[in-house]
Amino acid sequence: MTSESKNQEFDQELANDPEYRAAVIDLLAVLAVGELTAFERMAADSVLAPTYADKAAMGELATIEFKHFIALRNRLIELGADPEVALEPFRQTLEDFHTKTKPTDWLEGLMKAFVGDGIGLDFYREISSYVDPRTRELVLEVCDDLSQAAYVVDRIRLAIVEDPKVAGRLALWGRRLVGEALSQAQRVAAERDALSALIIGGIDRPGADLAEIGRMLARLTESHSRRMADLGLAA
Repeated sequence: MTSESKNQEFDQELANDPEYRAAVIDLLAVLAVGELTAFERMAADSVLAPTYADKAAMGELATIEFKHFIALRNRLIELGADPEVALEPFRQTLEDFHTKTKPTDWLEGLMKAFVGDGIGLDFYREISSYVDPRTRELVLEVCDDLSQAAYVVDRIRLAIVEDPKVAGRLALWGRRLVGEALSQAQRVAAERDALSALIIGGIDRPGADLAEIGRMLARLTESHSRRMADLGLAA
């Protein structure tokens, strides 16, 4: 079967299962809101960057986030969804998260992009285990944070070398970010019945039992600890 034929098969599956289609639209929409917000935030944070090289790097990362948003928006349109309508239910939750985690300087902004956004993306990668291959491929593509990882790790580690005292402050900031990010992800899942059903089952598809949800949370915690260790910070 060709790739095009498989895609048509997946789209037909979505058309035949309204509840599953709603879950996929919600998943793509919440990711689209996150990517668009990340683009706006990184573009704004570039103003705080100390050098032109850093400004350019932040601009490049912002461009990648915007490309991810475009891919998600286009897929929503292919599914017959109005992107404006699909994204709206998630706007307030994301705004609340960013209000609670507003960085006070450029280093905290970098941490937020890498650690705060990172654990949110880990959560949606986990959810992608319960969707069709075409949707999973797109989710994994937009959740790939390798493009920003090397840059952020380099800049944070350099900042710690230059001023070791910032390590304690950034470690505390990282703990706050992960707590708020997990609360945001749980709120999104709880408020959207289709997403909840996608995780726990109930829309004629297997989901995660309590044991698997526990393992999922453990994996999220482990990923966060690895990110913090990469930065040279205690989780």
